[in-house]
Amino acid sequence: MTVSWTAYRRARRRSRQAWALLLVVALAVAASTIWFFTAGQFSAAEREVAGPSEAPVFDGSWMKPVIPVHPVPVGSAAAALAKLPVKGRAPKDNYQREAFGQAWLDVDRNGCDTRNDILRRDLTAVAFTEGSKCKVSSGAFQEPYTGKLVDFRRGPESSKDVQIDHVVALGDAWQKGAQQLTLQQRQSLANDPLNLIAADGAANQEKSAGDAATWLPTNKKFRCHYVARQISVKAAYGLWVTQAEKDAMVRVLDSCPEQSTIKVG
Repeated sequence: MTVSWTAYRRARRRSRQAWALLLVVALAVAASTIWFFTAGQFSAAEREVAGPSEAPVFDGSWMKPVIPVHPVPVGSAAAALAKLPVKGRAPKDNYQREAFGQAWLDVDRNGCDTRNDILRRDLTAVAFTEGSKCKVSSGAFQEPYTGKLVDFRRGPESSKDVQIDHVVALGDAWQKGAQQLTLQQRQSLANDPLNLIAADGAANQEKSAGDAATWLPTNKKFRCHYVARQISVKAAYGLWVTQAEKDAMVRVLDSCPEQSTIKVG
């Protein structure tokens, strides 16, 4: 009888241990599930769409450089930013897109218009329309502003999904010094590969004419390059920044103090 009671107690103890182990496992599974449906899935999503930290600038095998007003300063983007004039915005009520010339001119005179030049530069697996060496019909790329993989297909509805963004928006440039440029210089600004990036259409529309104080890419890995590119363009074309814009740029560059200016070639 004593032996049976001892065995019984051992069995109960093992049973409690088993139940305790099952409870721990269940709690761990529940915790993992809660984490996934709160923070975890978003972390995974961020990893999946983690975009590039840079974007193409120039391909000398078929592009020709556009001559800016001033050379892009060599060195850190922060140092170049420190030298940009800080002023308020000029009026925009007299702004017209035509002040920067006809859209997508062949400014570098390589035989192809600027929009197709930038599509060819930024996309991979590029295909051209039949009988053309310029007109891009399709391609793909990891879009820098959102970080997502994007397919481009030329068509009445699909072409707008990939747009060519002016890194320094023309409306912003107009309010910060471009009114003092000649028409030819403004045409160069509007078609300079340094100032152009193939981008997600919706992101480009969201940016509109915003500067760094009002809009930055959601792909945080790209922000240092993006801001350095804006600084480089503004230095090259004698444009200024507002104080709010400069403050926003400084905050971005604080995370990448070794970020250099961006040059063509």
